[in-house]
Amino acid sequence: MSIPILMYHQIDAPPRRGTPLRGLVVSPAVFARQMFVLKCLGFRGLSMRDLEPYLEGKQHGKVVGITFDDGYQNNLTNALPTLTKHGFTATCYAVSGMLGGVNIWDKEIGVAQKPLMTAEDWHVWLDSGMEIGSHTRTHADLTRLDMDAAIDEIALSKQELEDSLGCSVRHFCYPYGRFDISHAQMVKQAGYITATTTRRGKIQGNDDPFSLRRILIAQATHISLFILKILTKYENRRG
Repeated sequence: MSIPILMYHQIDAPPRRGTPLRGLVVSPAVFARQMFVLKCLGFRGLSMRDLEPYLEGKQHGKVVGITFDDGYQNNLTNALPTLTKHGFTATCYAVSGMLGGVNIWDKEIGVAQKPLMTAEDWHVWLDSGMEIGSHTRTHADLTRLDMDAAIDEIALSKQELEDSLGCSVRHFCYPYGRFDISHAQMVKQAGYITATTTRRGKIQGNDDPFSLRRILIAQATHISLFILKILTKYENRRG
């Protein structure tokens, strides 16, 4: 088994050059082209929920996981129509304490404040066949918290999302990709079945489900590199 899980953040017009984290903003046209290429290559784009039987080895096929971190409103407006067009599903990891807010955690480093999905937006996302995962309550760096605070960020985010949106939340994503073994154990004890990281590479059959690697798709990921990331061991070698 070798499955790529793609990691996106914003799908929007990239900000001006020199803007912090500009590379994490992929334009809608580029995203549409990438999804078209996946379809042409014979891959199915799947949410973490729909990827579960493939990760467990119960099903086999040409599949790619599609994930979005943070829950930006532009994922709904600019990514959802393309996903729906191709019959793909995706997981968007929500910051449970900031529904309808902005990416305040990036403000100090000068990143433009963009709207996050509201509860109403999330229901549209769910009704379209997509999935919601957890990205903690406040986009916290878990490695800077004591144990009790980290447990709250992990466990309460699941509870808050399930209570407010009426959906099952089975998958978790570590903010900033920062975690240690104790956090992975907290995620498991909270009732999640996977957790994704920012570590580079494709998923292999013996990988720990609570430290899954992903493939970052950035603004600079041209289509040839995108194909290379999907079809070869490029990311595993780089990781």
